[in-house]
Amino acid sequence: MAQDDYSNDGTVDIKGNPANKKKTGNWKACRFILGNECCERLAYYGMSTNLVNYLEDRLNQGNVAASNNVTNWSGTCYITPLIGAFLADSYLGRYWTIASFVVIYIIGMTLLTLSASVPGLEPSCDKDSCHPTTGQTAAFFVALYFIALGTGGIKPCVSSFGADQFDETDETERKKKSSFFNWFYLSINIGALVASSVLVWIQMNVGWGWGFGIPAVAMAVAVVFFFLGSKLYRIQKPGGSPITRIVQVIVASFRKYHVQVPADKSLLYETAEEESQIQGSRKLEHTDKFKFFDKAAVETQTDNIKGLSNPWRLCTVTQVEELKSIIRLLPVWASGIVFATVYSQMSTMFVLQGNTMDQHMGPHFKIPSASLSLFDTLSVIFWAPVYDRIIVPYARKFTGHERGFTQLQRMGIGLVISIVSMIVAGVLEVVRLKFVRENNYYDLEYIPMTIFWQVPQYFLIGCAEVFTFIGQLEFFYDQAPDAVRSLCSALSLTTVALGNYLSTLLVTIVTKVTTRGGKLGWIPDNLNRGHLDYFYWLLAIPSFLNFTAYLWISKWYAYKKSTERPH
Repeated sequence: MAQDDYSNDGTVDIKGNPANKKKTGNWKACRFILGNECCERLAYYGMSTNLVNYLEDRLNQGNVAASNNVTNWSGTCYITPLIGAFLADSYLGRYWTIASFVVIYIIGMTLLTLSASVPGLEPSCDKDSCHPTTGQTAAFFVALYFIALGTGGIKPCVSSFGADQFDETDETERKKKSSFFNWFYLSINIGALVASSVLVWIQMNVGWGWGFGIPAVAMAVAVVFFFLGSKLYRIQKPGGSPITRIVQVIVASFRKYHVQVPADKSLLYETAEEESQIQGSRKLEHTDKFKFFDKAAVETQTDNIKGLSNPWRLCTVTQVEELKSIIRLLPVWASGIVFATVYSQMSTMFVLQGNTMDQHMGPHFKIPSASLSLFDTLSVIFWAPVYDRIIVPYARKFTGHERGFTQLQRMGIGLVISIVSMIVAGVLEVVRLKFVRENNYYDLEYIPMTIFWQVPQYFLIGCAEVFTFIGQLEFFYDQAPDAVRSLCSALSLTTVALGNYLSTLLVTIVTKVTTRGGKLGWIPDNLNRGHLDYFYWLLAIPSFLNFTAYLWISKWYAYKKSTERPH
């Protein structure tokens, strides 16, 4: 069979043979990956979107405690991907990492359903409130953190695994890869759409047992989807521990602290073979940034032991550039943390703000406040294809860039939109509190002001996501060296974790400072007597400062360059 029939990026099929382009990969394999992601996200959001209300209603937690528990758990869901990514890049590969962690995920979903429906595990409730025991609360949180661990093996691998289905060395397939990230994010939001509409309504009106049971079934369907496509997948081989390689470069650089780096960079050590020493990775060209680490690739007489180079004394240019690539990503990564803090308000402060407003649609139907995240989802479902089909071709005419905007420009546009979303949320809260003051509605549970005034802030966050989060997915996959792609995808996800933790920290500090001297503070349990608008302004200021720093980072960043491709 002709060489052109095989992928040129080192991928293999499920049996370990070189991947045949006609029989594997491309959109035919991605259908199963997108179907799996849609169902998995339906399960995740079906359980998490309304979590703040479950904690308040069934576990008797106040606004601050419930909000902090949600952001802490959400944060953990975005830290655990570092574990899954390390295993995928080092030992298991993306396919087997996903296959292993779905088992933990399903155990967590099952336990969560039981904790909300089985007598003894379910908190007992009377007319006024529920009375959870310590054991029942513990069972609930054990289930929750099992899910956090399970999602850690799926989140960092599934987007990279989908992108692996397109050969970067093939121009036609490379263009499709850029589209894949838009459609991948779209499938996430189709799952979220069902979760934030149908499932939230079931949880509030039918019961939490059904509300958590349906996501558990959705997760089982996701697993079936994933395994059905096994014969069609292209699989990237794991390249060994990236952490070991990174440490080797650092150790070798410090060992050669006094060694001069030659002016002619072609004298730096690299293997003579076409392939790099790192399995499944192309060679990387030398770059001039972070020159100190080039010392690790300078050959000296003490580098060889019995004719073999010692990797703790001498590293290849590709290995050095792998570390440099990761260091270059860090400032871009850090700029995503404040954006993620803004994004996390959707599942906490936006819901609590909506809880005080009129939730009726017509005389009989009442929309749960958490269901308004539906408009964020609809915004993504609207903007993702519009970006792919209309904005990119239009922008391409002016910029001449293959993707319309560079990935960094795309993320920057999203940061600006996120600032506007906080301003809009703050303005709504100013108007809401003015309405409360003028009509003396301080102790009214629901003020006669429709919850649909919240739609613009949700819609703007959705638009910002299409630019920043999808841009991030593509950027961290594209700019990561071949053998650390899962790890870099996980790194991009940790911005969401740190954003959630930063939100928890801000809420805790704001509550502590503003409740001094017996005051109610900005975020009391009765928001009509608080100042949630001040909290939104507090988020808008660091968002603006973050964007200013981001402009400087974008100017400084140098895109990765690969050389030879493995065959």
